[in-house]
Amino acid sequence: MEDCHESLTFRYMLVHQPQAPRTGMNPEGAFAGQPVSTSAPRRSRLASEKRAPTPHGNRLAGATPIIVVLLVSYLHWPPAFAARHPHNKMELPFMHTRPLHKLLCALAAVGLSASLTASAADPLKVGFVYIGPIGDHGWTYQHEQGRKVLAQQFGDRIKTHYVENVAEGADAERVIRNMAKDSYDLIFTTSFGYMNPTLKVARQFTKVTFEHATGYKQAKNLGTYLARTYEGRYVGGFLAAKMTKSKKIGYVASFPIPEVIRDINAIQLALNKYNPGTEIKVVWVNSWFDPGKEADAANALIDQGVDVIFQHTDSPAPIQVAERRGVYAVGYASDMAHFGPKAVLTSIVNNWAPHYIQATQGVLDHSWKSQDYWGGLKEGTVELPLSDLLPAPVKAEAEQIIASIKSGKFHPFTGPIKDQAGVEKIAAGVSANNAELASMNYYVEGLQADLPH
Repeated sequence: MEDCHESLTFRYMLVHQPQAPRTGMNPEGAFAGQPVSTSAPRRSRLASEKRAPTPHGNRLAGATPIIVVLLVSYLHWPPAFAARHPHNKMELPFMHTRPLHKLLCALAAVGLSASLTASAADPLKVGFVYIGPIGDHGWTYQHEQGRKVLAQQFGDRIKTHYVENVAEGADAERVIRNMAKDSYDLIFTTSFGYMNPTLKVARQFTKVTFEHATGYKQAKNLGTYLARTYEGRYVGGFLAAKMTKSKKIGYVASFPIPEVIRDINAIQLALNKYNPGTEIKVVWVNSWFDPGKEADAANALIDQGVDVIFQHTDSPAPIQVAERRGVYAVGYASDMAHFGPKAVLTSIVNNWAPHYIQATQGVLDHSWKSQDYWGGLKEGTVELPLSDLLPAPVKAEAEQIIASIKSGKFHPFTGPIKDQAGVEKIAAGVSANNAELASMNYYVEGLQADLPH
């Protein structure tokens, strides 16, 4: 009976020791900025990789502490009574029922083992917040592909959920906070305008790990990540310079934030080098995903003589317009060649899976630390499938540029670089650092368009 009591006490202490949080810590960065609004639809839907039914073992595990306390009290009371009343010869019937005691010990041990097993098997809960629908065939589609690869990589060790069509602003804060309240361990927020809502919720839920795409604000439990899409844009600019006949390039733009401005500038830098005098015409649609507006913008650009279309929006509408009207195009976020087989020269493809796997592994093994991650061609975060529409010499030269960027031999934003007014922004021989790229708010020399503020 004493052995049983000691064993039960040890098991109980083992199971109910407080657990360390799954969040790594790192000094907080100091940044400032404001989110932008979007016209993304406000419909939201919660989905999961797979639904996990509530096992009966979990119910047993929840009741185990009560069972243990009752059993330990039952087993401990008779000898305690005898020790305190040595002259009391009262016979306690249950003191002679050792088989019952053994049975109860066995039951308690089974309950404790179930509790320990259930606790050890709890999957890591990973949430994703999406700005658009998973079927946009662009930005959100690629994040969803990354989530699927992540779920496949870790299997039963994690459980993933997503919420799509979440508008930037109040809606985003509500969805992110609800995930944190629902005991999510890791939350990825995948749009620039989610920056301030993510930071606000992260400060309130310090044991939850957050990762925000394309932003620049970090905290101890909040990291940021983005793709160096400007590397792909530069190569796309080279292709446009070689393929254009009108020397007019079109760009369907979303919002005037550094990410978008940086990519437009990368194209213009390539045009300046490989086909001087070629200009970019920009149409701002003030939305990440609006196929109607995107198609209208592409048509308007082609009407102005543009013969190569770029986009920084999420639907394939500009590609479809380019295919229909017989001009070239460069896809964005996902490989859009199947929407315009006679139009698409390449697509700047975002592959988020490697970062999602790395971040999740860090949370699982308690090694995660807040960082500002930038992944490009070298890391495989940016991919450029080159079309057979390209002449062989052009394709070969593009491959050389890609190789030089991967090796670090060439950086698209290497000075001297001047803005539209002729003011030097990056000195000769100097490459822009991440901070300069993340805060870019000017057009480079050669761009004739006005930058909205």
